[in-house]
Amino acid sequence: MVGIATVSRVLNGSGSVSAPTRARVLAAIEQLGYRPAENARSLARGHRDALGVVVPGVTLPSAVERLRGVLEAMGGDPIQVVAFNVTSHEQRDRQLRRLRMVDQTAGLIIISLFPTDEDIAALQRAGVAVVLLDAEHPAATRVVVDDVHGGELAAEHLLSLGHERIAFVGDDWPHGFEFRAAGRRYAGYENALRRAGVTIRREYYRRGPYTRATAQRLTGELLALPAPPTAIFAASDTQALGVIEAVTRSGLAVPGDVSVVGFDDLEIAAYVGLTTVRQPLYESGRKATQLMVDLIGRRQQPGIEELLPLELVVRTTTAPPS
Repeated sequence: MVGIATVSRVLNGSGSVSAPTRARVLAAIEQLGYRPAENARSLARGHRDALGVVVPGVTLPSAVERLRGVLEAMGGDPIQVVAFNVTSHEQRDRQLRRLRMVDQTAGLIIISLFPTDEDIAALQRAGVAVVLLDAEHPAATRVVVDDVHGGELAAEHLLSLGHERIAFVGDDWPHGFEFRAAGRRYAGYENALRRAGVTIRREYYRRGPYTRATAQRLTGELLALPAPPTAIFAASDTQALGVIEAVTRSGLAVPGDVSVVGFDDLEIAAYVGLTTVRQPLYESGRKATQLMVDLIGRRQQPGIEELLPLELVVRTTTAPPS
């Protein structure tokens, strides 16, 4: 048996504990499933609590905008914001296990990653407030947009211009990630085409890794078809830029030969004149943080859904088919 003071020294990383005793204490902690109260320890040491943000592809433009909203919403709040970049399914699971085992965060914002029932239950047991952004779970507070409706907005715009040969360029992600936005935008695209009585051509559906280079390659495949599309809806502005580059490199004109629609309305979209579906990326980060503050302050119960609006922004990359 060891005393409380000895356990405390082990948890705080003090060097004044012998190696055998330290090993026994750590083994007991592991066996009992004990979770050190990091918030209390950090306060005792004069440290501040942290707000964790788990995000896949932290350098992606959409992720940067959401993180900017989070940071702006924190403003002068003393809580530190810690971003955890996730690039694989294994890393995602490892980060969530780490965050739910050591209570060092006041709350956790999870962006674009759909947590499992086990994840949510474990985080709730750990007393960690959770807000999902661009992801869903019925037991968690969440900030979302209607991606199906967004796909409908894009396709309906192209249909209204007279296009019928409309292609879709979407994305795949590493195995184990469950990103649903692109699939839902494609579902909206299909809905609009069906309502208009336009044949859905499977050869017009292309997807690959989320990069401009991949979008260029997929667009090249579409343009090489016997009946190439006269319009392309890309699942993101980043991919839409790759589509535009591929069209112009092939000697065709945007929108004279091929109209292009994106999704997000990143800052660069206005510079290139991209028609796109605007989602409030920055505002979604702010809203998620505001909801987190309410959860931590117990001014709100978990499970609320905040649906943010989408808007079609028409610029110069779309026109009637030639």
